[in-house]
Amino acid sequence: MKSLVFAAAYLFSAGLSSCAQKTPVTNQKKTDTMNDTLEKRNSPVPRLTETATFANGCFWCTEAIFEELDGVMNVESGYTGGLTENPTYEEVCTGETGYAECIRVTYDPAKISFDELLEVFWQTHDPTTLNRQGADIGTQYRSAIFYHNQEQKEIAKKYKIELDKSGAFDKPIVTEITAFSKFYPAENYHQQYFEKNETKNGYCKIVIRPKLDKFRKVFVDKLKKE
Repeated sequence: MKSLVFAAAYLFSAGLSSCAQKTPVTNQKKTDTMNDTLEKRNSPVPRLTETATFANGCFWCTEAIFEELDGVMNVESGYTGGLTENPTYEEVCTGETGYAECIRVTYDPAKISFDELLEVFWQTHDPTTLNRQGADIGTQYRSAIFYHNQEQKEIAKKYKIELDKSGAFDKPIVTEITAFSKFYPAENYHQQYFEKNETKNGYCKIVIRPKLDKFRKVFVDKLKKE
């Protein structure tokens, strides 16, 4: 698939003084105005970013993985796909809210494409198990791509079809591809969970660490440079 190319155009406007202005502009004011203009022109240009939302099991794992990708600017754990407002972790864990544990990925498309994010998505979980990832069972652990625009939808569907045809997995892919609706950030203690609890939590040591180590070996060329 072709990588997406994005370009940003910036429009600069300058205010013009009226010819009928009664008070003449002093040299100091002219200097200040020129300095302000130069400062604006020399300030860093904001980067164009895109957003991707994935659900592929426990967000403690997926957040730790996607944070290491070069071009990914921010990863936030949260909930999406349900109907009620402001879901809590306890409510989502019942498996009855319709929400999935997910991550919201903010990335720079000039450094990493949506296709590349999908490659990581599909290779770091089992997309053939319905509402389950390992010992984590329930609709909150379902495999899903919540697309933000038509382009993401078409890329995700095409990728899924090609993976099924290739026989990359022994069973059919059950990944849900649905329109993004709303994202609710998870509670603060879930954010950067692995980073904060790597040496304290057994789940981090037994589940996340081996998965992260394997990911680093497979995607070594896509990792952020330290």
